Amino acid sequence: ILLISGISLISPILFREMIDVAIPEGNSQMITLLALGMMAVPLVNGVIGVLQRWLNSQIGEGVIYDLRCALYSHVQQMSLRFFTQTRTGEIMSRLNNDVIGAQRAISDTAVTIVSNVVKVVATLTIMFAIDWRLTLLGVAVLPLFLLPTRRIGRKLRELRRESMVLNAEMNATMNETMNVSGALLVKLFGRERYEQERFSEDAKGVREIGIQQAVVMRWFFMLLGVVSAIGTAVVYLVGGHQALAGTFTIGTIVAFAAYLGQLYGPLTALTT
Repeated sequence: ILLISGISLISPILFREMIDVAIPEGNSQMITLLALGMMAVPLVNGVIGVLQRWLNSQIGEGVIYDLRCALYSHVQQMSLRFFTQTRTGEIMSRLNNDVIGAQRAISDTAVTIVSNVVKVVATLTIMFAIDWRLTLLGVAVLPLFLLPTRRIGRKLRELRRESMVLNAEMNATMNETMNVSGALLVKLFGRERYEQERFSEDAKGVREIGIQQAVVMRWFFMLLGVVSAIGTAVVYLVGGHQALAGTFTIGTIVAFAAYLGQLYGPLTALTT
């Protein structure tokens, strides 16, 4: 995480040197070296990212294995009353869907949070080092990031919980009717039509909750995108006038805008 975050901060500096130094001075060797550096940064980051993903998957799959085994062992120790009162499909859903959700929280979400925090701190540090005034302008829109977060985050948590319940219900319906004894009872009592309608209602609930989640997330990302665009536009507006006055160079404005992109991206991910 530290390596990727540090290497990512190099690219805007290369842009600034290209615009402010190499091109105005006509230094072809420097232009070549800077261009090679621009190509090397994503390449090195990509290789490190592959290694990081490999390590994350090792940890995540180990966690899901331990969690599944522990949960299965716990269920085996439950009384018969538990099995008579709990539908088998619900237990299967917990062992499969919910455990995978826990694994993602550990191997993906936790790593993403740490990575984004490191990126935000590192980016803010170098932005303040370049110019504190432009940095303050860029972070002035941060309250707009936080305003929709709590309400939408609460809504998404509610939808996620409801989705887990509905998926468990659908799995329970499938388990009851698609094993030998369940299929035999359905055929014996001529309940095919009834079971089809029951499953259709369960699947409809899963579909509707999925649509709600997708729409809420789309609105959320749209709002965050607008806020990011406003912050970048303000920096270009003020920085552009300062560049005309000779306070900043064009390369500095371009580099600063690139750092804003690296700042708003992790902030958007953290707020979700």
